[in-house]
Amino acid sequence: MSTDAQLGVAVAQFAPGRDAVENLDRIRGLAQLAVQRGAKLIVFPEYSSYFADPMDASFARNAQPLDGRFVSGLIDLAGRLQATLVAGFVEQIGQGPKFSNTLVAVNGSGVLATYRKLHLYDAFGQRESDWVVPGALAAPEIFEVGGIRVGMQTCYDIRFPEVTRVLVDAGADLVLVPAEWVRGPLKEHHWRTLVTARAIENTIYVAAADHAPPIGVGNSLIVGPMGVHMVEIGEATDVAVAWISTERLAQVRARNPALQLRRFRVEPII
Repeated sequence: MSTDAQLGVAVAQFAPGRDAVENLDRIRGLAQLAVQRGAKLIVFPEYSSYFADPMDASFARNAQPLDGRFVSGLIDLAGRLQATLVAGFVEQIGQGPKFSNTLVAVNGSGVLATYRKLHLYDAFGQRESDWVVPGALAAPEIFEVGGIRVGMQTCYDIRFPEVTRVLVDAGADLVLVPAEWVRGPLKEHHWRTLVTARAIENTIYVAAADHAPPIGVGNSLIVGPMGVHMVEIGEATDVAVAWISTERLAQVRARNPALQLRRFRVEPII
């Protein structure tokens, strides 16, 4: 009997705004569509609960605790759809004008895992660290859906290959990358290249969900362990679903045992 675990994974692309109730309502619609298309794990963008451009003090005013209305709404939705949902939200941490840029994974039973963005977007003229507290260096929270082990990271983290490698060393078969990848010269090229590279060099699946334009580049995608773009969304608000397989992972890693052949390990900079 085959021990292959297969899972329908969706990336859901939309452009969150300043209305948290409306954002959650749009998540509901996209999640329902994803489930209709066969998904059991649905990935939404960074800052799905609240977003404004440019970033300002309104983020902290609209931040919510982990047990607040946004996450509770996700849990309720996950229970009704019998699916696992992952989304970015503005987390209240009680540090004045600052907040945490947090990812949460939930099913109908509650929170499965959290991830707080490690590398803040202080690049390309932006200063995320003026408003956001970086996540602590800690052991990754790996969770399982349908026999697939899943890890999370956020947006700018994808430029730091060590983040993905630490997740893979912790056992992740699939890495989720919710993002708000800001448009700009060559930024779309960077997005697609970096997401693809993380999949190839770690022989894993990567599912990356971005904001739809005009601020984000869009191009949410799921990449397989050989670097194949399995599904991709252009500029539209939509969901795309791919089936991932542990048998396929094993096949790729047998042909390309790069993880076994490496001679360096990743250690944090303290």
